[in-house]
Amino acid sequence: MKKMLDLEKKTKELRKVILKTICKGRGGHISASLSIVEILAVLYYNILKVDPGNPKDPERDRFILSKGHAAVTLYAVLADKAFFDRKHLDTFGQRGTILGGHPDMHKVPGVEASTGALGHGFPFGVGMALAGKLDKKDYRVFILLGDGECQEGSVWEAALFAPQHKLDNVIAIIDYNKYQALDRLDKIVSLDPLADKWKAFGWEVREVDGHDTSELLNVFKDTPFVKDKPSLIIANTTKGKGISYMENAAIWHYRSPNEEEIKVVCDELDMESF
Repeated sequence: MKKMLDLEKKTKELRKVILKTICKGRGGHISASLSIVEILAVLYYNILKVDPGNPKDPERDRFILSKGHAAVTLYAVLADKAFFDRKHLDTFGQRGTILGGHPDMHKVPGVEASTGALGHGFPFGVGMALAGKLDKKDYRVFILLGDGECQEGSVWEAALFAPQHKLDNVIAIIDYNKYQALDRLDKIVSLDPLADKWKAFGWEVREVDGHDTSELLNVFKDTPFVKDKPSLIIANTTKGKGISYMENAAIWHYRSPNEEEIKVVCDELDMESF
């Protein structure tokens, strides 16, 4: 129980870092970053075999943030895990920084793929998994996609490819917050029935509460779900999770809070100030 309580505390700390980083940088996809906090926390503090002292270890697990616009959450976790100095967080979005609006694998230790154009990170990760099988490596590739990203054709090409090659070392996670850009997903291009689509493509699928760290921990520990089949986790989440006025409010897809709104953030996250 203590471990899970510590993890809950960690997710609150990460939300503080995310809000502070985005506000100081005066830009960033704030609500998309908040919806994936628990997913990354469970992965990086309990599941992934990674070493901040040796980020290119050939035996490491790989994590790819295919929805690269949520980069600030990844930065917050990597800094906390000491992949790079925390001082870089204060330079987010500024000239000369290593931390841009989307992650750069050539600048940021621990970033496995430069993502941003949606639909690219997922097939990139599937290719990594195939390479692992060919090289007889035991590493796994975890790939986090946005739900709106699943409208991209390249996602479904890779989704067909992975079962064909029995890539059970691929674990895909969909951040299913039901919003994309400035509207609800079902008003733009609905993905329903999402689980059935992936099952039809040959994936073994589980659904979880994407903010329940216990559920996430259990489902990740259970991967691969079936030998010789890739695994998909549909994480039902809330866009803007953790800040009351941002939750399921489309306007916060790309917007920073003003002074009055920051006061609410500080109150809800028990922060004195930024």
